[in-house]
Amino acid sequence: MTTLNRLYDEHGQSPWVDFVDRPFVESGRLEELIGKGIRGLTSNPTIFAKAVAGGEYDDLIRRRLEAGSSTNDIYQEIATHDVGAATDLLRRVYDESGGTDGFASIEVEPALAHDTEATLARARELWRAVDRPNVMIKVPATEQGLSAITAAIAEGLNVNVTLVFSIEMYRRVAHAYIEGLRQRLARGEDVSRSGSVASFFVSRVDTNVDKRLDEMNSDEARALRGKAAIANARLAYEAFGEIFHGDDFAELGNAGAHVQRCLWASTSTKDPAYRDVMYVEELIGPDTVDTLPLETIEAFDDHGTLAATLKPGIDEAHRTFERLAALGIDMTEVTDELLREGVDKFAASFDELLETIESKRQVLATR
Repeated sequence: MTTLNRLYDEHGQSPWVDFVDRPFVESGRLEELIGKGIRGLTSNPTIFAKAVAGGEYDDLIRRRLEAGSSTNDIYQEIATHDVGAATDLLRRVYDESGGTDGFASIEVEPALAHDTEATLARARELWRAVDRPNVMIKVPATEQGLSAITAAIAEGLNVNVTLVFSIEMYRRVAHAYIEGLRQRLARGEDVSRSGSVASFFVSRVDTNVDKRLDEMNSDEARALRGKAAIANARLAYEAFGEIFHGDDFAELGNAGAHVQRCLWASTSTKDPAYRDVMYVEELIGPDTVDTLPLETIEAFDDHGTLAATLKPGIDEAHRTFERLAALGIDMTEVTDELLREGVDKFAASFDELLETIESKRQVLATR
């Protein structure tokens, strides 16, 4: 049994892969990883941009040029085709898990992050375009995104809520999901096939907090390097337990609804001083998902340690937050800053993708 299989079978955590492009799907690589225990997939525009720049979609772009398609149309065909093909490969996992795993995610354009109606309209378009029961639509956890999340869930769309950084926002995201389910249940509609994850970003928290700690240049500050992100995620998991194993979710659970699991995102380490699988090893627990870049999957399969670390680490997480506060680290300020940066970075990545497609269009049009 592989390490990834054991992660799920022994600890109840679903490993997903944070990668998709056409060769990855068509070469059999994704299918191979599913055989080793991968149970879902997330995508992002940066990955697609690299694939376009590398020439992997030249034939598609030529064909679309002849049809008079726009750059946005070309992007949509690339993304919906590849994510759709991934959902087909993952469909067995989806069926066998009763709709808890086997999802592939596609992203609403980040430029719409602060527009509720535009986000919801685009989520519907992507849902119809992929047209599989195991696709998830990625919606950012902005103030305006919360209403879109509730409405999408109420309409029967699956939602991957992305760019969650703070515990308070995580709670609001969870309740947005619950409200959407309640609206479905009140109308007599099925809640047992609704799927959602809350993508809680990890390593970026340490990148931000460690910089602040380094500026303090004290022994206490140095002792807290690399601890904020794990503590933040563990406290979000504590909130998950309170919400989904408490009265708020009881009626929905009895009606067959699935919990909205925490998905640990950005789990590759950015600081070379840290163990390359640190964020994977320290966030293992039931009813969670970890979406891993390919290199992190390989590293964890090679030398990762399997142990239940989420629940036993919650008391330590509270102490870490107390120590950070004592040093003047305001975690609300940190996570607010990270959300703003996250939306901006995702928007920049999407713009880069469109610019890369447009550049390819121009080059291929002259040949």
